[in-house]
Amino acid sequence: MSIATYEEVLDLPNHPEKLLIDVRGADELAETGQIPTSINIPLPTVEQALQLSDDEFKAKYGRTKPNPETEVIFHCKLGGRAQKAADMATGLGFKNARNYKGSWTEWAAKQGK
Repeated sequence: MSIATYEEVLDLPNHPEKLLIDVRGADELAETGQIPTSINIPLPTVEQALQLSDDEFKAKYGRTKPNPETEVIFHCKLGGRAQKAADMATGLGFKNARNYKGSWTEWAAKQGK
């Protein structure tokens, strides 16, 4: 399992082919905001979301559904839930599922939030 770094996440606006998924709850996002380019799929719904049809995923999340080769980076607050999500995605056949282990805590500290 590969770990994504702050620098890689910071560079995501230059890589629209990669997908950043925030697995925190909507209440947490309302409190903190979110990392640019990320979409919110709370952890309890990640497995179901990744099994939606391409059209259903795009309609619900506004992004193209990742395919098994897409680099998908998961983050949460501290990295624990993101690891569970990355493991789930790997179990579903996503070969490039990664955990941004620093997650929101590192992002906010380095962004001065």
